[in-house]
Amino acid sequence: MTNVPFRFTEDQEALRAAVRELCKRYPDAYWREVDEKREYPEAFVNDLTKAGYLAALIPTEFGGAGLGILDASLILEEINRSGANSSACHAQMYIMGTLLRHGNEAQKRACLPKIATGELRLQSFGVTEPNTGSDTTKLQTTAVRKGDRYIVNGQKIFTSRVQHSDLLLLLARTTPYDKVKKKTEGLSVFLVDMRTAGSSLEVRPLKTMINHETNQLFFENLEIPAENLIGEEGQGFKYILDGMNAERILIAAESVGDGRWFIERAVNYSKTRVVFDRPIGANQGVQFPVARAHMAVESSDLMRVKAATLFDAAQPCGAEANMAKFLCAEAAWQAANACMDTFGGYGFCQEYDIERKFRETRLFITAPVANNLVLAFVGQHVLGMPRSY
Repeated sequence: MTNVPFRFTEDQEALRAAVRELCKRYPDAYWREVDEKREYPEAFVNDLTKAGYLAALIPTEFGGAGLGILDASLILEEINRSGANSSACHAQMYIMGTLLRHGNEAQKRACLPKIATGELRLQSFGVTEPNTGSDTTKLQTTAVRKGDRYIVNGQKIFTSRVQHSDLLLLLARTTPYDKVKKKTEGLSVFLVDMRTAGSSLEVRPLKTMINHETNQLFFENLEIPAENLIGEEGQGFKYILDGMNAERILIAAESVGDGRWFIERAVNYSKTRVVFDRPIGANQGVQFPVARAHMAVESSDLMRVKAATLFDAAQPCGAEANMAKFLCAEAAWQAANACMDTFGGYGFCQEYDIERKFRETRLFITAPVANNLVLAFVGQHVLGMPRSY
């Protein structure tokens, strides 16, 4: 039985404090400006990289910090709790997990040390397609073996940070769907060096409601060296699923950070905003929604910690990781709405930063993995109910 800690260690609290100090260099005004200009927070990401935080999960033998997923989640929580947006760089932390767990020694030696220092950025993950959405086993991008190379053709959508990444982890079909015995077979994972892709890879940016660089990709006869295949051909779907628990836990932590940011802003404002000769926080209509949101954030965080503890102990944690992502995202959104209601009209003004974080935290209800799919997973795989989709 794995014990779940209810107090963090001194080292973990020191880690939190150090991340908090770094984030103080990038106050609200910085994030307001990059949001308004739709710019990438390059200076912030560079500082995180130099401090080694984005290499938290890379083993020390490859130049990383060798931390566990719980420690890594504290880093991302503190980033978002400061008012920042770790979506700009969080994938540098966890996408390399597929390479670490399933790549060969030569691949790991060639890439992981450079990813740890930031010399190489692996921040992009090409899975979702416009015609298949969440039905990943039906994806249509193909990688056909020709001699010592694979030829890739197809499309991807909502592939984030492509314009600020050197490498792309790509899931493509290597065996036609109608030729596989199991629908989860026939998909393979490749490491694509986008710096040498040339005209074979077209990147079309997608304009969204938040400052989150995401794109549609078009592959036309893109050649990938066969040595860039990760693991065994046809087993890519399994490799991708293997990395999802880490992603879910880290996203849950970001949501916790957002939730605590909203609660702190709402509480502070409600104490100082005076209407009808009393602070608005004295009114139950303001106070109770904030209190409910606080309880939701704190209780959901317990599932984040449980999932991370199980993950670090190499115990099954699929249910816990999914539930943590769901609960933390929902709690953060509850906190966002309570905060927006507390600020009233001022919440819509850019100078208060509520509307920016409001937009940013809403993403986690939808991606990565829509919360409805988490409900379907829990219903079917945890409770044993009939498949609902």
